[in-house]
Amino acid sequence: MLDLNDIAVFVHVVRAGSFAGAGRRLGMPPNTVSRRVQLLEESLGVRLLQRSTRQLNTTAAGRDFFERCAAGIEDIQQAGSHLAERNGEPHGQLRVAAPADFFDNFGVELVTQFMQTYPKVILEFQLGDDYIDLIANAIDVAFRGGQLPDSSLVARKLGDSYRCLLASPDYLARRGVPESLEQLAQEHDCLTASSSAAQTLWRLEGPQGMESIRVTPRLCANSAQALLRATRAGLGISLLPMLVAAEDVRRGDLVTVLPQYLRDLSGFYAVYPHRRHVSLAVTALIDFVGERLRHNPFVALQEDQSGLPQE
Repeated sequence: MLDLNDIAVFVHVVRAGSFAGAGRRLGMPPNTVSRRVQLLEESLGVRLLQRSTRQLNTTAAGRDFFERCAAGIEDIQQAGSHLAERNGEPHGQLRVAAPADFFDNFGVELVTQFMQTYPKVILEFQLGDDYIDLIANAIDVAFRGGQLPDSSLVARKLGDSYRCLLASPDYLARRGVPESLEQLAQEHDCLTASSSAAQTLWRLEGPQGMESIRVTPRLCANSAQALLRATRAGLGISLLPMLVAAEDVRRGDLVTVLPQYLRDLSGFYAVYPHRRHVSLAVTALIDFVGERLRHNPFVALQEDQSGLPQE
C-alpha cells in the first residue's frame, strides 16, 4: 500500500525543484526527503525522478504521477488546515512571494507586528522582481504591483498608486524649482532607471493630457530604492512611485516637483491560486498588508473588495 506521506513528500520535491528545498518546506533533512521518495519509487516500481549532482528532473512517469496526485494532496492538506482553523486562529507556514524591495517599502516592523499578532503562523519570503509560478513553487500568496497579465490566478486589489517627480529640498535650494517640463529637461539633473540610450523618455499625464519629454540622465540605477537614495542625497530629480517614497515625502526629506504631472496609476495586488479554501493565515496576511496601505495617503484604496479580479 502506498504511503500518502511519501506521496506528499514527492509533490513537495517537484514543486521545490530539490530535496533541500522540499526539506526546508517540510522541516526534514534532505537525505530523509530523498529516502522517502526512494521508498515511494520502490513501492511503485518506477523511477519518478532523474537525479544528478546539479539538477533534479521528473521522468515521464514522474510528471504523470505528479499531475494526478498534486491536487489530491493539496485537498487533503487543506482539509486538515480547515479543521485546525475551526477555532478561528490562523496557523501554519506561509510561503510568500514579494518584490525585492518589499521590506524597504513596508518595513520589517510589519512582519514583526504580524508575527506577534499571529504567533502560530510561520512566514517564508521569496523576494524578487521576476514573476514566478505560484503553483509550481508552492507559493501561498504573492504581492505584486503594476498591470497584471491574464491568468487563472485570483487577485485582490489592495489599492492604486502612481509615480511623480521628486527632489530633495537641498537640491531645489541649489538649483531652483523648475516651472515647466521644458525647464526640467534643459536645466536640471535627472535620475532615471538604467538605460542604454543617451536619453530617457518620460511620459506624464498633465493638465493638457499626456505629454512626453526627453531627459539626459545624470545618473541611472536599476532599482527604485537606489533612485530613492540618490534623490534623497540631492543628486537630482527622479520619477518615483509614491508607494516607495511616501515616508520621505511625509518627513519632508523629498518634495514633489511639478505636481500637476503624474504617471502610471497602477494597482498593488495580493495574488493567490484558485482554491476552494483560502487559509485564515493567508487572509490575515493580506488584510494586514492592506491595513498598512490604509495609512499611506498616496495610495487610493479599493472601497469594494468583495469581487476579486482575475490576475
